[in-house]
Amino acid sequence: MELSAHWDQRYADGNTPWDSRLASKELARVLAETGLPASRALELGCGTGTHAVWLATRGFDVTAVDCSELALEQARQQARSAGVQLNLMCQDVSRLELTGEPFPFVFDRGCYHCARRNDREGMLRVLKNVTAPGSKYLLLTGNANEQRDHGPPGLHEHEIREELGGLFAVDFIREFHFEDPGGAQGPLGWSCLLTRRHS
Repeated sequence: MELSAHWDQRYADGNTPWDSRLASKELARVLAETGLPASRALELGCGTGTHAVWLATRGFDVTAVDCSELALEQARQQARSAGVQLNLMCQDVSRLELTGEPFPFVFDRGCYHCARRNDREGMLRVLKNVTAPGSKYLLLTGNANEQRDHGPPGLHEHEIREELGGLFAVDFIREFHFEDPGGAQGPLGWSCLLTRRHS
C-alpha cells in the first residue's frame, strides 16, 4: 500500500493511538528550559496538528508536514478553531522538498522512528536540507529500553547518536514518557535536543 494511503486508512479507521490531542509536556518543558525564542519552525509528521497549533499560539511561524491528507484536514480545522495560521504540506517527510531558508527549529514527535525504517538516508538528507548550522532539532522518539507489545518503534541511545551524530551535536538525550489520550502516562521515549553542526 502506498505510504499516504496507509496513513489515511489509519486516520479513517481511528487507529491512531499516538494522537492524544494533547500538546506534549516535553515540548513545553524543553522550550521553557532552553528559552528558545519563537521563530520559523518545521514540524515533521504533524498528524492532526496539535503541536503545530500549540507552537503557532506561542508565536512560531509554523510549517507542518504529513503524508496523510485526512490528518491535515483535521489540522486545518484545529488551526481555524485556534485562530492561527499554519503552512500545511502533504508530502512524504523522507522525500520532503522545500524552498526557502532553513528552519531555526525543527520538531518531531514520533516521525523519525517510523520513517527511518523505510528510508533512513532520505530522512537524513531532509534533515540536512531543512536545517542550517545552529538550528535546533527536538526529536521525541520511542525508547527500546522498554519492552512493550504495542507502542512506537524503539531506538537505543547509541542508535540515535550513531545515526544523527554526524549532522547534529547532542545537547541532551533523556528519557521521558509520551502522553496517551486523557493524559495517561504513555510509552517510554527519548527526548533528544540536537544542534546542527557547522561542519
